[in-house]
Amino acid sequence: MLKIKNYVKAQSLEEAYEQNRKRTACILGGMVWLKMGNRNVSTAIDLSGLGLDTIKETDKEFVIGCMTPLRDLELHEGLNAYTQGAMRESLRHIVGVQFRNCATVGGSIWGRYGFSDVLTMFLALDTYVELYHGGIIPLAEFAEMPKDRDILVNVIVKKTAHKTVYISQRNTETDFPVLTCAVSVSGDRVCTVYGARPSRAMILEDKKGILEGFSGMNEEERRQAAEKFALYAWENVPTAGNMRASGEYRSLLVKVLTKRALEAIGGMKDED
Repeated sequence: MLKIKNYVKAQSLEEAYEQNRKRTACILGGMVWLKMGNRNVSTAIDLSGLGLDTIKETDKEFVIGCMTPLRDLELHEGLNAYTQGAMRESLRHIVGVQFRNCATVGGSIWGRYGFSDVLTMFLALDTYVELYHGGIIPLAEFAEMPKDRDILVNVIVKKTAHKTVYISQRNTETDFPVLTCAVSVSGDRVCTVYGARPSRAMILEDKKGILEGFSGMNEEERRQAAEKFALYAWENVPTAGNMRASGEYRSLLVKVLTKRALEAIGGMKDED
């Protein structure tokens, strides 16, 4: 059971930061995961009055406020056009529409949950997080950091990735994923991300250069590269078992989803 002693609707980020410095304080997001745990909270801090629930698009980036519901991401025309529908695909399986109307991008990213479709998707893009105290840092760096008392203000996506694919495997439609895979191509750089391993999402570095020049390959070369990198991913992405699947099954999924994602992204036209 969640027990809250005091509730504060913050009037500024400074006030929220000062309140949150107490170890037993807590920033409220959409309250979808928080309320399911057993915890005593001395001060619950609400950011809903600070205008952090919007998605702002410029020629160079998307700036997504921490209180933005996942449903807004799912429906945002600009984000979905930019990711060729991958953003919508990464969100549409998460429980249901009512849930996605409550869950926030800030809560999803800050939690760094192992099962997070959201973290997997954003790691595949050129993404940064803006922290109130810590400033702007790459999401990949943030994902490896231990949790502290800072506040995630915005998620920033730079417009650099040209092609993106997202695939997940689930036992049932709205269950947690058994494995997630996101792939993006920006120029000569290919980024592959795996989540729900069941550990938190990770970026797999192509240390053998298998996908080097992937964008310029012909169809047969891409097929061969996809098969070779799928085997490389199978050998190098750590997996483990839990109630949803064994580690061996997840490793097989790594190979299968990698090949599918690379073949899908290789078939995209440059103007997509």
